[in-house]
Amino acid sequence: MPRRFIALPLIAAVLTLSACGSDDDSTVPAASEPEATQSTEGPEEDVEVIRAWSEALSEGDIDAAAEFFALPSTAENGITVEIETLDDARLFNETLPCGAELESTESQGEFITATFRLKERPGVPVCTGDGNTAETSFVIEDGEIVEWRRVAVPGPQSPGQTT
Repeated sequence: MPRRFIALPLIAAVLTLSACGSDDDSTVPAASEPEATQSTEGPEEDVEVIRAWSEALSEGDIDAAAEFFALPSTAENGITVEIETLDDARLFNETLPCGAELESTESQGEFITATFRLKERPGVPVCTGDGNTAETSFVIEDGEIVEWRRVAVPGPQSPGQTT
């Protein structure tokens, strides 16, 4: 059995535990940027890739969500996952326990940081982060996600919010 397949259940478990539900995420420190507003910044075609990916994920269409990832690409959500095949991209998307509605984007260099409102999605029993915000920095090339990196949401944690 190839090593990659032995590690997949471990990767899935770690991603599930770190994927969403907290604005207090220390996986990647947030850059010192002003809080995102309800605006869209970045090349329009790249923002559309992010929007379409999040809609596919939110609808529970894992195959469509996986198609947005370049081969190879990188995803970082607590751990770094090298996505080399469409099956790797499917697995990564399956491990995300929430859907995500795009609220705003901010562009800095090659990165577009998207702010999402997390929500329930078909195929997942519970989204523990439902209603919270999450941020992900993307690098988009030729209409595909080359890098997907979860970043910390700036600001204090809301009262009563669970981590």
